[in-house]
Amino acid sequence: MDTFRGSLLMVLAMAAFALEDMFVKFASQSLPVGQILMLFGLGGMILFMVMARAQGQSLLHPAICTRPMVLRSLAEVIGRLCYTLAIALTPLSSASAILQATPLVVAAGAVVFFSEQVGWRRWVAIAIGFCGVLLVLRPGVSGFEPASIFAVIGMLGFAGRDLATRAAPPSMSNYQLGIYGFAMLIVAGAVALGWTGGASWPSPLVWGQLAAATVIGVIAYNALTGAMRSGEISVVAPFRYTRLVFAMVLGVLVFGERPDLWTLIGSAVIVGSGLFTVLRERYSRRPS
Repeated sequence: MDTFRGSLLMVLAMAAFALEDMFVKFASQSLPVGQILMLFGLGGMILFMVMARAQGQSLLHPAICTRPMVLRSLAEVIGRLCYTLAIALTPLSSASAILQATPLVVAAGAVVFFSEQVGWRRWVAIAIGFCGVLLVLRPGVSGFEPASIFAVIGMLGFAGRDLATRAAPPSMSNYQLGIYGFAMLIVAGAVALGWTGGASWPSPLVWGQLAAATVIGVIAYNALTGAMRSGEISVVAPFRYTRLVFAMVLGVLVFGERPDLWTLIGSAVIVGSGLFTVLRERYSRRPS
């Protein structure tokens, strides 16, 4: 039952993240990315602060200045800023496809930073997954979009955040991590806005889009946390790839995107290699 609940929560989280991306993309048609990140980060931080206080948790944790948290904050800034730029400048479907390589980077990073053991089969799967990213990007050919590099950098930033989260003190609650994570969006937005300028007062429609993105983003974060704490991770984690399905459906129905054959093939390669990595890890943990 816990595993079934975790799987449902993971699907809910991925659907919510796709909707969050959709509202951010809508807002980016009227506001600069830096301003969107600042307002989105401020709203999310306030919501997590309210939830933390409701649970009797302090807003400032002594571990906030430890090395893992500083690295996590830096990675959050890079990931959020670059991925938001990718959503604004490239098709939602291709940006989401590249994002699906995050677990593969995390698996490789776990070997480097946490000395985890990865067999040759999983190394091959990781390499094939990166080939899938190249199929989506297609550098050097006419279909290549230079702005897609932002999706790659954002994906690497999110992978760094996930790795740093593993090293974060266990005494920090998910609400506290949420506060600091959304606070970093304000920093990322301020950096971007200082570079580009162009801030303006949002229209009522854009305010609604930002409010929807913020509330849905908080729901997605909490659902993801609940999913990772329910049942077997090796069963729950593969449902993370449903985000790509939701993103492609929204891209086609809402933004009129038409992913080409190479994007679809690359997406399938990324998801397939990720699923193999998860299943292989589950198999390797079975008692012999």
